Amino acid sequence: MQKVRVGMIGCGGIATGKHLPSLNKIDKVEVVAFFDISEERAKEARDQFGAPGAKVYASFQDLLAEEAVDVVHVCTPNDTHAEISIAALEAGKHVMCEKPMAKTAADARRMVEVAKRTGKKLTIGYNNRFRADSQYLKKIVDEGDLGEIYFAKAHAVRRRGVPTWGVFLDEEKQGGGPLIDIGTHALDLTLWLMNNYEPRVVLGAAYHKLSRKENAANSWGPWDPAKFTVEDSAFAMIVMKNGATVMVEASWALNTLDAKEAKSTLCGTEGGADMQDGLRINGEKHSRLYVNQLQFEAKGADFYAGKKESMQDKEIRLWIDAVLNDTQPVVTPEQACVVSEILEAIYESNRTGKAVYFD
Repeated sequence: MQKVRVGMIGCGGIATGKHLPSLNKIDKVEVVAFFDISEERAKEARDQFGAPGAKVYASFQDLLAEEAVDVVHVCTPNDTHAEISIAALEAGKHVMCEKPMAKTAADARRMVEVAKRTGKKLTIGYNNRFRADSQYLKKIVDEGDLGEIYFAKAHAVRRRGVPTWGVFLDEEKQGGGPLIDIGTHALDLTLWLMNNYEPRVVLGAAYHKLSRKENAANSWGPWDPAKFTVEDSAFAMIVMKNGATVMVEASWALNTLDAKEAKSTLCGTEGGADMQDGLRINGEKHSRLYVNQLQFEAKGADFYAGKKESMQDKEIRLWIDAVLNDTQPVVTPEQACVVSEILEAIYESNRTGKAVYFD
């Protein structure tokens, strides 16, 4: 394969702000096909990012019928992820789908099954794995520096950061609020760092508290309480089959000063780590406790200002490498499916008031 020819389905902010700029930086990629429910938006994306001769299609089905397309990126609302991704896989395309994998766990499992059956690659856009601190922490965990990780926290907390555009507040379209939107990033990052994808039981709670306020202070302007049909915050405890415990906290609006997003805290038998103000590693050596603060944004005259690769660029580059070299993507569909299963269990636990057990 000389060039990877990409079709973009959904040309909103996540496509034009993340996927398309990163794809355009790769010599072996041509973005040749565009579809969006807004034809004007698709044409704007084509004009800015498309290869010579790139086309806008009337439907995603028409785009998938185009033999010239090798890879499809799905950047649409959550409730369409499974339908479009499955259709793309069936059409013989490799697929990168934005997070979360699907609105429901059943849809996520269907996506895994179709990817296996068709032999096409499927990955999900969990870009926080590709941050410098995440990559470093994964390496030291894999080398055993923290020992057995038996307690962890997945942090996705905003004090006031409710997205008031698009369909973010629409439960029917999204399947949930901050838990499925940003909590999914923190949960994926934490499970990946632990390399632990076997949940045993989940207990969760979700809240509609600050979402009811009129004219609330918010980074993106006040929201309409009548249209705020998803939770404003959610919290959960997950006990894994090996006995490890993971706490999840997710909010768009919470009265707290301890706000941190897409971060993890890990506690192991030999040491611990957190992503508070950078990456901190703690432990005990020679009968004394220590904390090492690692710096990833180097400054000073001795810093070599070489080419810096953003986490989004690295994510997309490694995905294209997997397609070109026929290797497994960094984010596997099986891993992403477990994240969706846990998210759904948290929502179910909130609805029923009971713990949800996995087989």
